Amino acid sequence: MSTAEETTGGEVEPWDEVTPDAARRLLVAAVEAFAERGYHATTTRDIAGRAGMSPAALYIHYKTKEELLHRISRIGHDKALEILQTAARREGTAAERLADGISSFVRWHAGRRTTARVVQYELDALGPDARGEILALRRQVDAEVRGIIEDGVAAGEFDVIDVHGTTLAVLSLCIDVARWFNVDGPRTPEQVGALYADLVLRMVGAG
Repeated sequence: MSTAEETTGGEVEPWDEVTPDAARRLLVAAVEAFAERGYHATTTRDIAGRAGMSPAALYIHYKTKEELLHRISRIGHDKALEILQTAARREGTAAERLADGISSFVRWHAGRRTTARVVQYELDALGPDARGEILALRRQVDAEVRGIIEDGVAAGEFDVIDVHGTTLAVLSLCIDVARWFNVDGPRTPEQVGALYADLVLRMVGAG
């Protein structure tokens, strides 16, 4: 299944924020190549070939291979942050908000597993400025999950001794779904999301 066809709940990943069409095709090709071969083993010729374009055409839209990775990483982290912010700001108990956030976060990592692998595991290939920008988004992701857990502890819903450590464990558990999820496996992204929401509620001692 190609990156463009990856689904979460049947929703196609359109990369609508990337225009024009040629730039979108190159980005999708880069995701597939980076996920399959790794960033450093992928050449601009590889990416252009997957997109059905010449290497020269790539440079019209992206100055460097790193710019492509940065764009992919930025879009992916923005989406992950949006998912958690939506859950954190919804009405309901801390347990309901945490379950909603984890379920959606995991569904995205399973349904967009090719994209998520690149977003989560190729960070070190970015230069200092781009890497710093993405790390700032990661800190925001961390803060959203930590904030919900802190709310639950304050309300007496959760029994957590180390909030920071638990937040790290929760996020690591969820992100790793992108590494192992198989579309031909026994569970759908929705089922994995529900499973992980339950597991995380148990981790925080939700009643």
